[in-house]
Order: sequence, then C-alpha cells, then structure tokens
Amino acid sequence: MKKIYFIVLFSKIIFSNDIIDSLDNIKIDIKKDIQAKRALVFGITGQDGTYITELLLEKGYHVYGAVRRTSLDNLKNLKHYLGDRLEKYKDKLTLLYCDITDGVGVHKIISKVKPHEVYNLAAQSHVKVSFENPAYTCSVDALGTAHILEAIYSADLANFTRFYQASTSELYGLVQETPQSETTPFYPRSPYGVAKLYSFWLTKNYRESYDMFACNGILFNHESPYRGDNFVTKVIVKSVAAIKRGETKALELGNLDAKRDWGHAKDYVEAMWLMLQQETAEDFVIATGQTWTVKQFVEFAFNEIGINITWQGQGIDEVGLDSKTGEVLVKVNPRFFRPAEVEILLGNPSKAEKVLGWKRKVNFKDLVKEMIKFESEKEIQ
Repeated sequence: MKKIYFIVLFSKIIFSNDIIDSLDNIKIDIKKDIQAKRALVFGITGQDGTYITELLLEKGYHVYGAVRRTSLDNLKNLKHYLGDRLEKYKDKLTLLYCDITDGVGVHKIISKVKPHEVYNLAAQSHVKVSFENPAYTCSVDALGTAHILEAIYSADLANFTRFYQASTSELYGLVQETPQSETTPFYPRSPYGVAKLYSFWLTKNYRESYDMFACNGILFNHESPYRGDNFVTKVIVKSVAAIKRGETKALELGNLDAKRDWGHAKDYVEAMWLMLQQETAEDFVIATGQTWTVKQFVEFAFNEIGINITWQGQGIDEVGLDSKTGEVLVKVNPRFFRPAEVEILLGNPSKAEKVLGWKRKVNFKDLVKEMIKFESEKEIQ
C-alpha cells in the first residue's frame, strides 16, 4: 500500500496579540484628561482608516482604533503605511478589539475611551458584494451606525463627542441631477446604497433630536494604493502591473462606460477632520468635480507602463488592444456587471470648498500613476 505523508508548515504569525490592547487597561479621567484629544476610529484597518490615523497622530491626537477580530493580519495597511513611524507613535496609538455589529461591545469601548471625536469608516463597502450579502451589509452599514450613535447618547456624551459618518455618492444611484450636491435627491441602486441611506438619515436624526454634533461626509469615489483588492481601480492597476511582468494575459472588467468622480483618499480624510472642527455640524459633498470613465482609467494605467490602448467592438464584445501588437489586453466579462447599474456619479464640492476651505490636491492622472507605481514596486520588494 502506498504511504501518504502530510506535511504541515507553520509560518510565523505576523498578527500578534501584543499589538491589540485590552479595554480593561484603558484608564481615562475625562475631567483631568480634557486637553489630550482622543479620536476613536471604526474601520481603522481600511484605506481611509489608515490615512485618517496618520493625520490625527500628526495633529497630536491619541488615536484608538476598533479592530475586528480575524485569524488573518488585517493590520497590513497600517503597518506598511506607517512603517517605522509605528514606534514613534506607539504611545499615541491604541488598538482594541471591537466589531461594529456588536452593540454591547461598541457601547463598552465608547463609554471607556470617551472620545472627543468618532470616525465611523467601518463598512461592507463593495457594491457588487452587497447584492450577494444584503443582510450582512445592512447589519454593518446601517445597524452599525445605530450602535455608535446610541452608544454616544446613552453614555451621556452627546454634548461632548463629535461624530463623523462616512456616507457615499452611491446614495444618488439613479441620479436625479448632474452634478450631485447636498440638495440632490437620493435614489440608491444597491443594498449598500440603501444601508448607507439609513445611516445618513439616522445621523441627521440624532443631530436634530439630541443636539449631537453629528455630520455626514458624502464622499465620492476616492482611491489610493491602499484600496481594497476587489475594487475596480485596484483590480485595474494590479492587473496592469501583472501584465507588465508577464504574469497574466488580459484584464477583465464589467461596465467600461461607467463614469466616476475619482479623488485621492488622503485628500478626502482631511475633509473628514475639517468637518468635525466646525462650529456647527453640517453635511458635505466631497468630490473633485470631474468625471472619468472606467475605460479612461484603464488607458491611463496602461500608459504608465508604456502601452497605448485602442478599443474595438461594442458592448460585451468590446476589447482593448495594444495599439502596437494588436494583442487583446482588456476584455468585458458580464459577471462583473451590477444587477442595477449606476452610470454616472459627479460631485459638486463647492460647499466644502467654501465652508471648510477644503480643496483636493492630487489630480486623476497622478492618482493612477501613484497606484501603478505602488503595485509595481510592491512585487519587487
């Protein structure tokens, strides 16, 4: 009989529990510690959480990050982006286990930390996935917000803690006017958009009912090298970098003609912070005021590796060709289409520019260039 051997390899676990503190160790006296600003960030392990953490630490905050317990290392963004600076900020950055879907846990962390500012950046934010997991999306994106707002109120912090809710341009969905502003009617076209709409109105309701400083940032698409791997912009740049290395033949996408208002996440988190520094709480659209198609994003990405893309065919038969070799590098895959498409999102940031004094710094082409550079260098390291 042939013998079968099983070899099990154990690799060193990067994610160590000593990075995550215990809530029992937190000692805060709200009367004595009034000068040291504390910010609590839900969703600290994501793209926006990474950038807002850097901004707050540089401004002298003590940042408390709510981390969802997983068996994998979900701190890779923070570790990679902050790098050696993690040691510099070790006394000003405290990570705590807390899942936004756990109302009791949310209440405990808010009651203990007594934050001056709360940033709710936690979400199941992938639109296509929200169609496949609508109940979970609502649990995180809608009820999670309710847990935070109610925790602030029930902990008697309504007149102390300022709350930022990460809203989204997906609220507009089937757009009623272009460009979209703070007064444009909402028409969400996905479970994600619907869940976020609940959070938008609940934030306004707590603001008006309890005089809580609570505001919505209606952020249009914002990207960076730390964007999640399953978002279209990251799919594009990772695939283009892989094509350059000869690891894959072609990039597959859904709706090439969808138009989006794309900015840089680092610019947008600055707007979040500015919203919480105002005398009164208001809701703001954060956008660039420019729109680009998915097809144009693809073209700019390939240009960064020296390839010019020309298009041939229509609809699901459309392909992107290398203009020099005629090789097919981009294909349409119907699997990536949404059940209900959102064709165009274009924001009007004039209120934010006037009231907050905010202005985006990174343009679209430089954003694509930065993302391609990151993906190319990441594989070399």
